[in-house]
Amino acid sequence: MRVIVNGLAVEYEEQGSGNATLMLHGWGDTLHTFDDLAGTLSGRIVRLSLPGFGESDFPKNTWTLDDYIRFIKSFIEKLRIHPDILVGHSMGGRIILKGVSTGMLRARKIVLIASAGVAERNTFRNYSIGLLAKIGRILTSVPPFNFMRDRLRKYLYKTIKSDYLSSGALRATFLNIIKEDLSSAAQTITVPTLILWGENDAATPLSEGEKLHGLIRASVLRVIPHAGHFVHQEKPHEISSIIREFV
Repeated sequence: MRVIVNGLAVEYEEQGSGNATLMLHGWGDTLHTFDDLAGTLSGRIVRLSLPGFGESDFPKNTWTLDDYIRFIKSFIEKLRIHPDILVGHSMGGRIILKGVSTGMLRARKIVLIASAGVAERNTFRNYSIGLLAKIGRILTSVPPFNFMRDRLRKYLYKTIKSDYLSSGALRATFLNIIKEDLSSAAQTITVPTLILWGENDAATPLSEGEKLHGLIRASVLRVIPHAGHFVHQEKPHEISSIIREFV
């Protein structure tokens, strides 16, 4: 299904009825990341592909995290959703963290799956990404480096495991979003929060989940053994069982 929100056509799916659960995916992903999980949850389950991903339109300019939050608020209002539960994976967790902390988004409970935004390495890593972007543009614009442009850029960004290269037209938006440290926002959250993390997550290490748990007072951390960043895809039934117990 598609709906126009703030001038953008957005891809979404919903199923069931009753209390609503809104699910937000991570960077570079789509609503289909929750295919296996959504079918095991009860109530009205709504999920969308964020602008720039899946079959949704691209933003008309460079966005910030606040722009995504405002968009989700408009989407909720357009579909007349009153979220009982907000579920966010990775960047979706960023949106929920800041959205709930500012009061732009509201829910009775929230579920954060490998949520990004509170990494201790953020300052250095994000500075590095921005610096490498500038160095890469300079080096690959002059001979002989211009002939090795793609190879050089891939090597530079591989060293910091960045999603930057795969972001295409959203690269500036990506840089905007990862600049924000949401530790202070996490400390203001008072609604019950379930934090789910894969034991072997390499993208957002378990230490970040532990830090998030320490920042959110009303939170519970559940670590899933032998799972990585996409724990909801690797262990959908286990994740579903934990969420049902929580809500």
